[in-house]
Amino acid sequence: MENKKPVNEMSFEEAYTELSTIVQAMEAEDRPLEEALHFYERGIALADHCSALLDKAELRIRQIDKGADGKLEAEPFTGPLDSR
Repeated sequence: MENKKPVNEMSFEEAYTELSTIVQAMEAEDRPLEEALHFYERGIALADHCSALLDKAELRIRQIDKGADGKLEAEPFTGPLDSR
């Protein structure tokens, strides 16, 4: 299960898949403390990376618009999504 790829170079799907594998492994077996700590640290890094990628995706699908009071407001994007 050892993945040498740096977390910040992983796609969301890669990171989520590895995180799921770590969670299953941690739930299924007793592990030595050092190994459990390694999995925990890697899992936290993967979860943070997934969260950041989801936040970035959410920003890409929101649009900025002026409200009636002239203030800028973020609203859900209603146009077609591009492949960016």
